[in-house]
Order: sequence, then C-alpha cells, then structure tokens
Amino acid sequence: MKYKHVIWDWNGTLFNDLHYCAEIMSKMREKRGFPSFSVNDYLSIFTFPVRKYYELIWENLTDEFFEELSIEFISYYEKDKLNNKLNDNAHFVLSEIKKMGIPQSILSAYSQNSLDEIVRHFQLENCFENVVGLDNIYAASKLENGKSLIQKLGLKKGETLLVGDTLHDLEVATEIGADCVLLTSGHQARNVLEKSNSKLIDELTDLLTFL
Repeated sequence: MKYKHVIWDWNGTLFNDLHYCAEIMSKMREKRGFPSFSVNDYLSIFTFPVRKYYELIWENLTDEFFEELSIEFISYYEKDKLNNKLNDNAHFVLSEIKKMGIPQSILSAYSQNSLDEIVRHFQLENCFENVVGLDNIYAASKLENGKSLIQKLGLKKGETLLVGDTLHDLEVATEIGADCVLLTSGHQARNVLEKSNSKLIDELTDLLTFL
C-alpha cells in the first residue's frame, strides 16, 4: 500500500453541511436587507481564508463587522448542526480504510471543541488517531496545524493522502508533502476544483478504488 496515513477534512468532506452553511449565510444577508444567497452562489465564491469569502459577500468589511458576522454565523451553526448528516457512505469508507490497515486523522478549520463534540456524536472516535481543529472560530487556515500533524506522524513526502473538498485542502497537502483527492460535492464547485491538478472524486466510495 502506497499510503501510510489518510488525513481527512471534516466540513463538506465527511460532514454534509453545504446547504446548511448556505442557508445560514442567506439568513444573515436577508436580516440586513440584502438579497438571498443560494447554494450555487455559495459554491461559486467560497474560499479560504474565510475572511476573503466574507469580503466577496459584504462590501467594505471591517475587522469589527467580520468579527460580528463570524460570531453570528457560529451561533446559528452550532444551534442545529447535529440535524445534518455525514456524507453518503462515510462510515463505510472509513471502516474499509481501517480494514486496509491505514491509520486516519482529521485536519479541520472547525474549532477544536466543536469538532471533538461532533465526532463523538457520530461515534467516529475510534476511526481516527488524531482529530485536529483550530483554537478559534475564524477559519483562517489549517496549514500550520497540517505541518505540525505531518511532523507528529513522521511521514515522508508521498506517504500521506489528504482528502478534502476545497483548493485550500490542496494547498495544505502540497505544503506538507501529501497527495490530494478532492470531493466535488463539498464547499467548492466542480468547475473551481477542476482548475487544480488534484484527483477529483464525486462520491466517497470512489476513494476506495483510488486507494
């Protein structure tokens, strides 16, 4: 087996929260008198860092307004997050990779405490050696955490596969010396992901064939 470890993104990759996030942002815009915000709108502009994504939605975004919006978004998100589900076949794919003898970890821009809570909710603790999130709600980047994780794992270039759903996942993979597979049903549109040189999959089960 080529890969000695699989690193997973969480939001949009294992956890199906695309429509939920778009709905929250639409609610926040309508509250302030702006037009509603569709899933296609979301897919066309979502990016990292999230501050940049917000700048594409809100004109003249100040630090204070960004903090206000970030706190409001997380407040909405945390309220009903557990009403969302894992992506199709997530449990099955995680189990099959475990049967292959490949250890797995999560590397997410989600806040650590919330990430730990939701992983426990879906009873996935035993699937992962490491669950790594951020220490804040601003989802700027997970690159530094990715570097720390790969150092902890002690793996060489090409021995790790990172599975995500955004170009930021590819950026992180490139920086830490991991190969990358991107899921096309997550937080960035297929036509955005196609601009990369990453392997694309439409379903999580496609990853098993790739492995």
